[in-house]
Amino acid sequence: MSSNDDKIVQAERHFGVRFPADYRHFLATEGSMSQFILPADDFLMINAITELIEVNEAGEFQKRFPGSVVIGGDGSREMLTYDFRQTPPPLVLLDVSAQDWSSAIHQAMSLSALLEQFPETGWNWDEPESSPS
Repeated sequence: MSSNDDKIVQAERHFGVRFPADYRHFLATEGSMSQFILPADDFLMINAITELIEVNEAGEFQKRFPGSVVIGGDGSREMLTYDFRQTPPPLVLLDVSAQDWSSAIHQAMSLSALLEQFPETGWNWDEPESSPS
């Protein structure tokens, strides 16, 4: 196992989850990204594995959003977050000041799907869907 694989396993243990295969592959091969994506002209940032624990602890995301793991964002206030309350965990966008899951805006069912659609669609800013009661 490479040192990067060890870091992925350590992060998974820290959060008590198993990252989706496409995200694990991204971390092992690309590592991170931070760039404007054309033609959508939206900024997409995906944190390096070495930043995950710090980013999540700084925002107390697990306290406010049990089952969440923030993996990146829009470079500003919006955090790209896995929702591990569901299987498979979808990617949602959460504002740093959000208090609970009700403000989550669905982005994609997987990192692969997000990266494929992002150049055309950019971020989805539609209103959060209400959870079934």
